[in-house]
This record gives sequence, C-alpha cells and structure tokens, in this order.
Amino acid sequence: MQKNILYKQHYPIDLRDVDFKKKLRLSTLFSHFQGVASLSSANLGAGIDDLANDYGVAWILMRIRVEITRMPEWNEDITIETWPQEPGKIEFERDFVVRDQKGIPIIRAVSVWVVMDLVERKVKRASHISLQYPSVMKERAIDYKLKKLKSPQGLETAYHKVIGYSDIDFNGHLNNSKYVDYILDCFPLEDHKTHEVKAMEVNFNQEALPGETIMLKKGLSGTDAGVVHIEGINENDHNVIFKARMEIREVSWE
Repeated sequence: MQKNILYKQHYPIDLRDVDFKKKLRLSTLFSHFQGVASLSSANLGAGIDDLANDYGVAWILMRIRVEITRMPEWNEDITIETWPQEPGKIEFERDFVVRDQKGIPIIRAVSVWVVMDLVERKVKRASHISLQYPSVMKERAIDYKLKKLKSPQGLETAYHKVIGYSDIDFNGHLNNSKYVDYILDCFPLEDHKTHEVKAMEVNFNQEALPGETIMLKKGLSGTDAGVVHIEGINENDHNVIFKARMEIREVSWE
C-alpha cells in the first residue's frame, strides 16, 4: 500500500448525521475527523491496531480548533482531507479541511494528539513509536497555535451528566465526539434556532470513565462578544475534564 501524506475520505451526509435543521451535527463532524485521522494513520503504518499491538499505546486527541464557514446539509457529499505535521517531542499535530461537492473548503481544523499507554494510562513520548512520513506538507489548515484555554470566573451550572455505555469508545473512556454533544446540550433548543457555531476550540484535559458524573458549566466571555465558555468538571474528584471555547453567530431558521 502506497503511503500518502495527504489522505482524503468521502462522506455522504445521511439523515442519521444531521440535526433538526438538517445540517451536519458538530459531533458527527468530530467523529468523521477521528475516523479519517485513523485511516490516515493506518496508511502511514501507525493505525489503531499497529499502535496497540506493537507499542501498547493509543492515539488520544488533546486539543482541537474547528472553524466553520458553513455546515453541510442532508444529501450533500463532502470530502475530508487530513495530513500530519512533523512530530514534536510529545505532540502530534494534524490538520483537516472539509470540502463540499464543488471542492470549496467549508470547514477547517487543527488538532494535537498524543499516544497514551493502554495499561498505565500515561502519555508517552513521540519517539516511543516508529513513525516515518513519506514527505512533509507544511501547509496549515488554520494559521493558529493551539494553547491551554482559560475560562472566565462565574461560570454557571447548566446540567449534570452521568457517563453511560453509549458514551464510551474502544479505549473505555468518553469519546471526543460525545464531549461536543454535551457542550451543545448546555443550550436550549431555542438558542440553537437563533444561533450557530462559527468556531469551537476544545482542550481534553482528563479521561472521563463510565459511571462518573460530569457537571457542565457555561458562561459568556467578559471581553469577547459572541464567545461562550464551557467546562466539564468531574464531580468525584472535582478535576476539570475539558474546557471549550465557542464563537457563535446569529442565524435565521424556519
């Protein structure tokens, strides 16, 4: 199999993929990102089974920023392109571009991944795995450096969520796409009718496991209009599981 630094995957938008506005769910987009990243990594010799069998580790998403020009709708076809950057000492950066059926970019994203020991549940250095790219693609989907998010004071509790069977993935912890559902569930349906996500940035700070309860907190930015902050806090140990920052815009919907 020929190794390709730029990997492309086609996705039709089915009814199961959309929300009440018949637009692609943001959590489904995150699932597609995870899927195409896995396929790309496998093409480069570092797929899920390769890492588990050869090194006892798994890919873990740590940070991501997604910028949305528009969300694709039901019955559209999209193509997701992804490519990795040169590995750092610990982090692996990966970019994504979503194109519509005319080839026009409609969504862009940058992300940071690490490899985690499946037994010790600890992050390993990048050199722990043997990964060589056939070429280097220096282009970035977004000119943006991912960093630790800071939340404003005074976030208010939105709701509590117990992690169940349907929320976890093959690693046994809360799947990254489910965080997005949890984040968007912080807002009533009426808000979703009048606003949409323009950009979302998430830091995944700590594993969340089945049976644990997450307290979701939200609040507006004190300095940036149209920016909302969300945190998920583990009720058992009070550690912050994730932080998110959303940029929203007003829309009309009927």
